Amino acid sequence: MQDEFVTILENSTGEIVVKKSRFIASLFPVETEDAANEIIEGIRKKYWDATHNCYAYIVGTGNPIMRFSDDGEPSRTAGKPMLDILLAHRLTNVLAVVTRYFGGTLLGTGGLVKAYQGAVLEGLKNSKVITKQLGFKTSVITDYNLVGKLQHFAATENIAVLSCDYTDIVNMTLLVPVTRADMVTKKITELTNGSASINITEQVYFTIIDGEALLL
Repeated sequence: MQDEFVTILENSTGEIVVKKSRFIASLFPVETEDAANEIIEGIRKKYWDATHNCYAYIVGTGNPIMRFSDDGEPSRTAGKPMLDILLAHRLTNVLAVVTRYFGGTLLGTGGLVKAYQGAVLEGLKNSKVITKQLGFKTSVITDYNLVGKLQHFAATENIAVLSCDYTDIVNMTLLVPVTRADMVTKKITELTNGSASINITEQVYFTIIDGEALLL
């Protein structure tokens, strides 16, 4: 599993008009190629009367699957330029479909490239682009005297505190990026002189939005 990658949080749309042709961009977060192809078929049914439904997607990390289609437009004037935009924004696990309603005026190859890329950019402008990180939910059990010290450490290191349960002991649940897990464990051990119990409870993907952790 990739430690982190850039994608979009949720579906988004954008539309531009070029010489009376409408270009409607629909963007989706996707986890698999099958999911991307299912969405593409859904878009084709939704916009059944459109002139073209061109697409590009990137799925996976490390060695991602990349596909695109011009759907009847001149070769490499739609799908590949759309893919280039996704690559330029370092995105993965994302699908872009651009639906065109022909307006009666030919745009030429350069005009088509610019229009399809412009539609994807408009869709991205309306998207929440996120960095999706792999992390551990980590339980830290300690006593009341050390809570302030641990909270200060978490705030200083930008480690999200998901919950803090107070009984006869204190059970803090932290969200720790996998790349920092060893450092966090070592530091908490030092801060508590080895008295805290530290346990990884779950591996999750998350992102930080406006300073708040969101589990994905």
